[in-house]
Amino acid sequence: MSPSVSIEVSPAGLTSLAAQFALLADPLRLRIVDSLSREQLCTCHLIELTGAKQTTISHHLRLLREAGVVLSEAEGRFTWYRLTPGVFTESLRRLQGIALDSASTARLRPACAS
Repeated sequence: MSPSVSIEVSPAGLTSLAAQFALLADPLRLRIVDSLSREQLCTCHLIELTGAKQTTISHHLRLLREAGVVLSEAEGRFTWYRLTPGVFTESLRRLQGIALDSASTARLRPACAS
């Protein structure tokens, strides 16, 4: 049996977890993150990989940067993007805890009175 790993139950912790998963809920942002997990890319590469417009890619990169998910590095007239190391580690640990806990949930409360 695997050790139980539970998520943080504080409202701030849950809000932070939900915000990070909300970033990944957009298919284009998820595709950008997936692409950046393999290599550092600049905007032109992401346009080529996704088929999205430059303004759309820039918008999503801005959201990912502001959330601390993506780091940028200017090099001449180009900006290279990469994922922040370990950015999803804690969120995935929490999600894994939910998955592991769900396998052995008990009925801890009595039935509601009618």
